[in-house]
Amino acid sequence: MLYIKILRSPYAHALIEEIDTSEAERVPGVKLVLTYKNTPRNIHTTAGQGWPEPSPYDTFMFDYKVRFVGDKVAAVAAESEEIAQKALKLIKVRYRKLQAVLAAVDALKEDAPVIHEEPEIKGAYNPSKNLAAHIDVKIGDVQKGFEESDVVMERTYETQYVQQTPIEPHVAISYLDEYGRIVIRTSTQVPFHVRRIVAMMLGIPVSKVRVIKPRIGGGFGTKQEIVVEGICAFVTLKTGRPARLLYTREEEFVSSTTRHPMKITMKLGAKKDGALHAISMYVLSNTGAYGSHALTVASNAGSKSLPLYNRAPHVEFVADVVYTNLPVSGAFRGYGAPQAYAAVEQAIDEMSYEVGLSPVEFRKKNHIVTGETSPIFRALGEGREGVTQYIRSCALDELIEKGMKEIGWDAKFGKHIRNKSKVRGVGMAILMQGSSIPLIDMGAATLKLNEDGSFNLLYGGTDLGTGLDTISAQIVAETLGVKPEQVIVYASDTDLTPFDVGAYASSGTIISGGAVLNAALKIKEQILDVAREMLEELDAGSLVLEDGCVKSLATGRSVTLSEIAHHSLYVSNLHQIIASGSMVSPYSPPPFAAHFAEVEVDEDTGVVTPVKYVAALDCGTAINPILIKGQIMGAVAQGIGFALTEEFIFDDTGRVANAGFMNYKIPSVRDMPEIVPIIVETYEPAGVYGSKAVAEINMNGPLPTIANAIYDAVGIRIQKSPFTPEKVLKALRAKAGKVTK
Repeated sequence: MLYIKILRSPYAHALIEEIDTSEAERVPGVKLVLTYKNTPRNIHTTAGQGWPEPSPYDTFMFDYKVRFVGDKVAAVAAESEEIAQKALKLIKVRYRKLQAVLAAVDALKEDAPVIHEEPEIKGAYNPSKNLAAHIDVKIGDVQKGFEESDVVMERTYETQYVQQTPIEPHVAISYLDEYGRIVIRTSTQVPFHVRRIVAMMLGIPVSKVRVIKPRIGGGFGTKQEIVVEGICAFVTLKTGRPARLLYTREEEFVSSTTRHPMKITMKLGAKKDGALHAISMYVLSNTGAYGSHALTVASNAGSKSLPLYNRAPHVEFVADVVYTNLPVSGAFRGYGAPQAYAAVEQAIDEMSYEVGLSPVEFRKKNHIVTGETSPIFRALGEGREGVTQYIRSCALDELIEKGMKEIGWDAKFGKHIRNKSKVRGVGMAILMQGSSIPLIDMGAATLKLNEDGSFNLLYGGTDLGTGLDTISAQIVAETLGVKPEQVIVYASDTDLTPFDVGAYASSGTIISGGAVLNAALKIKEQILDVAREMLEELDAGSLVLEDGCVKSLATGRSVTLSEIAHHSLYVSNLHQIIASGSMVSPYSPPPFAAHFAEVEVDEDTGVVTPVKYVAALDCGTAINPILIKGQIMGAVAQGIGFALTEEFIFDDTGRVANAGFMNYKIPSVRDMPEIVPIIVETYEPAGVYGSKAVAEINMNGPLPTIANAIYDAVGIRIQKSPFTPEKVLKALRAKAGKVTK
């Protein structure tokens, strides 16, 4: 096996005027050195999304221009990592430094340097103005709506660069099979998208590439990116040798992907009675050096938040997504919604005080309910027009009531409970998300019956620690009357399993699971047909499939699944009982949540300590309550990090100064408050067995919930996250009229 190491750019923006790899190539054990000079110049996107990808094509395997500190310059494939690392140091590069854009607001200035001027670029909105994407959606007449409002309020909020930090960094192994095809084993959320994009990068047919996703150590969106696979596969293609490319933790921070930082301006108009009348939302999103997920994440910021407050007849959503010379932004759990709710739910809280209603009353008066819709659903999809949705299951009021009771809202809200320098407060937020991308996401599954009554399930869904393989086995077991352990699950192999878009958009259960259900329903009919022949039963309606047997309600006779399998394979009308099913949904039924937090603010130090966190969730039918509670708690933990501690710190050259766990603080178990997950079941007609999504929605809540609790405790609003002690102290001193530097 060859080991690959990447030479990274030390500059945020520069042209490579000369690159000399000759000395590196002479190092014993070095087999290949790659640069823009000897690799395919096939423009592509690294975003693992359905074809045609809505993200701009603005990336090459290697380019003669670098666009952020950490961008790819060259790669060495050698007999060991140590040899490869030694050779990297011998590559001589002469750069011509260019002026860099290190802030999103600077990218739109008239004299801003152009980051992408390559003639091959496709799909970017206006690269000459550093605009990767632009969105402009209007419902009603927003200006008129504000004029008609009794109370108008405008606020701006800003979220920061954060990284997904999966346990396992990006890693891939590639090799040639006995037919000369490239096989890639990779830590990915999107094996079928990897296959398509790697084939595009290398300029070879899709049929020459096989992608296998083994058990992996998490993803959270950053593995929805084709980051390491193309280079790894190209090394194998050129050398005939197996190859391995593993990112260091520093590379994972800087050179994979991050969450899009956003600056969001909310303008709300309301009537005297508290009814929202007009909403304007402007998003300035920083996609970094390349436009991965640029359009779709920004779209999601509006489409997943604005329909929650559907009573306002006048709504405007505008977004500019800009290129900068900073690390690449991409997919991250919540996919634009956490940034949006950071703004929306703080603005809603602030408006509740303006109109004289409690935060609870104001939300109850204005949130969407069962039977209603929002024009935003149709106007704003993920990068294209959406689909009209009507809410058919929503337990928001019950979620609010249960959350209030658990947190002790009535006894704590507005009470400013003090213990010396420490003051406690409570805050809340309500949330919605989606379950898949309607009429775009598709998954498929194949199921077959074995002689002993077990089943082989082959499906394209991607379990990255979410429990999707377990859920899929449960769906088969529930449908066919067997135990989950009788279902042998094999997933995510582009040669052997049917197509699936992959693990994103909270689509696992509704799309992958829906395909599994459809396959199981088809195979059930085949099983009953054979059983009817064996039992000499004319009335198919009298047969039931349960406990591993088909029973006749008319005669009481039964046959086991094992006997049915033997009959079909060896006795009569010989055939394999097997079926395939696909799933694409015209609906994206939203899960709903109500979050409540109690925090303690130390006025002497500025430290904010979450004391208790309550997350009440309506996810339809709870197929696996233990997995659901794990998903809730994991999302809340990530959200607390987003709210309080996590952020990239850049120096004035655009270099990330804290690319490691020593200086980038993710919460540990010691930092966690008491987390109380509450599941309120509804039945969603569009879901599998009445279920809705779980994985992303609870990431959206902690930042605004904690922000609102800080305000309840000490009366300060911090418009830019995270809420570090320094920012809290500065705001407290400003409130007290003290001068701060």
